[in-house]
Amino acid sequence: MFFASDNAGPVHPEVLAALATANQGYAMPYGADDGMGRVREQLRGIFEAPDAMVHLVSTGTAANSLALACMCQPYETVFCSSVAHIHEDECAAPEFYSGGAKLTVVRCDVDKMSPDDLRQAIANEGTRGVHGPQRGAVSITQVAEKGSVYTLDELKALVAVAKEFNLPVHLDGARFANALATLGCSAAAMTWKLGIDAVSFGGTKNGLMGVEAVVFFDPKTSWEFELRRKRGAHLFSKVRYLAAQMEAYLTDDRWLTSARKANANMSRLATGLRDLVGTEFLVEPEANMMFAKMPRATHRRLHDGGAVYYLMDGDLEGDDPNEQLLCRLVCDWSISEEQIDQFIALAVG
Repeated sequence: MFFASDNAGPVHPEVLAALATANQGYAMPYGADDGMGRVREQLRGIFEAPDAMVHLVSTGTAANSLALACMCQPYETVFCSSVAHIHEDECAAPEFYSGGAKLTVVRCDVDKMSPDDLRQAIANEGTRGVHGPQRGAVSITQVAEKGSVYTLDELKALVAVAKEFNLPVHLDGARFANALATLGCSAAAMTWKLGIDAVSFGGTKNGLMGVEAVVFFDPKTSWEFELRRKRGAHLFSKVRYLAAQMEAYLTDDRWLTSARKANANMSRLATGLRDLVGTEFLVEPEANMMFAKMPRATHRRLHDGGAVYYLMDGDLEGDDPNEQLLCRLVCDWSISEEQIDQFIALAVG
């Protein structure tokens, strides 16, 4: 019963098979292999963007940080949610790779920014001339950090605010496929058709061994990304092994099938926990991640029964068995219905 992270799940067997195939013979290095060419065309097709530039890196932090470095100057600031992954979980990598561009956090309601709060944060910066940071990019996380999914209208409204100030927009799509599965729209509809300029297109959380794509819809940024990726030590020589993973992921809509399964797993889990006495969702789970408050006694029973997940506050050793403790539960594509039902049964007690 492993609900700690979708980073912890196994690699999809079709991806492993693709890696074995890619391991035969020789291929040109540094992205000149045929597989990289196929991945490039696959993603252009998925995004309905024939001129999009596609780059592969091994981690989400590299994807976000290198993309944002191409979208702002060192003396600018990136606007993001106060709980954004780039702010809370990337060890100042965006600041490092951009050469010092700061992050300006925007107040959010649990995990979503509002257009008004974003507008206020942008308006408050770039007002001190040479003495303050200049306005840079806006970064939005989809799926949001506590399990919400921005609707297309919500994304459109945030992008519109950014464009009021002529700012580029980056989408952190570590769980891009899960969001798309929830909304039931096209990749184009959730990105460039709204005015989003670049996407970190995740795969590692959804069945890949370790590869993410960065997609720029304006080709002018592509060469800068190539240089920053190389200078930042994120250009693999054997890119064919990254490309093989991504190609297998995209073939036969495997990326969406896996995301739908992960989302369905979370829906099953949420349904089982929803009416338990003492259980409260921080927000309604809309993809494959949930933050929930449950009594300490329930957490003890779950951990004693072998469940693995993160407590976000408090600890199991406190005195009050009824104290509400916040936890994070994440489902990936591989979790079985039996594991989910076992978790629910333990929670019921």
